[in-house]
Amino acid sequence: MDRLRTPDDRFEGLPSFSYVAHYVEVTDPTGGAPLRMAYLDEGPRDADVVVLLHGEPTWSFLYRVVLADLVSLGHRVIAPDLIGFGRSDKPSAREEYTYARHVAWTRELLFDHLDLHDVTLFAQDWGSLIGLRLVGEHQDRFARVAIGNGGLPTGAEEATEAFYAWQRYSQSVPELPIGRIVSGGCVKSPLPDEIIAAYDAPFPDESFKEGARQFPVLVPTSIDDPAHAANVAAWEVLSTFTRPFLTCYSDGDAITRGADRRFREVVPGAQGQDHTTIVGGGHFLQEDEGSQLAAVLHAFIERS
Repeated sequence: MDRLRTPDDRFEGLPSFSYVAHYVEVTDPTGGAPLRMAYLDEGPRDADVVVLLHGEPTWSFLYRVVLADLVSLGHRVIAPDLIGFGRSDKPSAREEYTYARHVAWTRELLFDHLDLHDVTLFAQDWGSLIGLRLVGEHQDRFARVAIGNGGLPTGAEEATEAFYAWQRYSQSVPELPIGRIVSGGCVKSPLPDEIIAAYDAPFPDESFKEGARQFPVLVPTSIDDPAHAANVAAWEVLSTFTRPFLTCYSDGDAITRGADRRFREVVPGAQGQDHTTIVGGGHFLQEDEGSQLAAVLHAFIERS
C-alpha cells in the first residue's frame, strides 16, 4: 500500500496545541510495511482513561480544549489521529480506505498496542461509526460511552438531507477546503485564520486528502452496503449494553439531529442518564463548546 506522510514542520506552532505525538505501527492489510498511526496520550497513567475519537475531516487538534480540561480534572486522555488524518500515515489511493479497515486500525491502537481497559469513550461524527463498532465487538473494554453528533447507521435508515448535500459536495468540489469545511460546521464561524490553518496542516495538497474524500461515501446509506451486517450486529450488542451510555448532542447540527433518540430508546445503559444538549454547538461541538463538553464528560464519569 502506497502512503504519504505529512512533514513534521506542518504541525509546528499550532495554536494551543503543543502536545507531543506518540506513534504505533498498524497492519497494512495488503501485506506491505506497517502504517504509522499517531495519537495523543496526556494525563496521569494511573488515572481512568478517556478515549476521544474524531471524525471527518478533522484530527486530534479538534479536541485540544476538551483534552486540556479533562487532564486538568485528573483524567488520562487518548486522542488518536485516524489513518488518513492528522499526523497519521495517509494511503494515497482512495480504495485503500474502507470502514472495516478503520475499525481494525483503531482496535490495533487502543487494544493491541495500548491494551486499554475500563475505557470512557467519547465519539463524534465518524468517530461514532468506528467507536460504536468497537463497543459492539469489544464491549468488555468499555466502562461507559458518550456520543455527540454521531451515529451508527446500518443503511436501513434514511439519512438527513444535510448529510446527502455534504456527500454530494465532497465528491464534486475540485479542491476540498478542509479548514473552511470545519469552520462552516461551527456555530462560531468563521473560525480564526490560524485555527483554519491548523485543520489544513495535515494536508499539504490534494493528494493527501484521499481519506477525507472517501469517508463521506463509506457511510452506509443502503442495506447493500458492505458494513450493513457488521453494524446490525453492533446494534444487537448495544441493545443489551447495560453500562452507562450518554448522549450529548449539540443544538445546532442539522446533519445528526435526532440520531440521539434511537440510542436513548434502544441502549439499556442509556436509561436514567442525564442526557444533555450542548448549547451553542454546531456539528463540531468540540470546537464551539469544548469546555462545556469536557464538563459534561467529567460529570458523567464522576456519577457513574
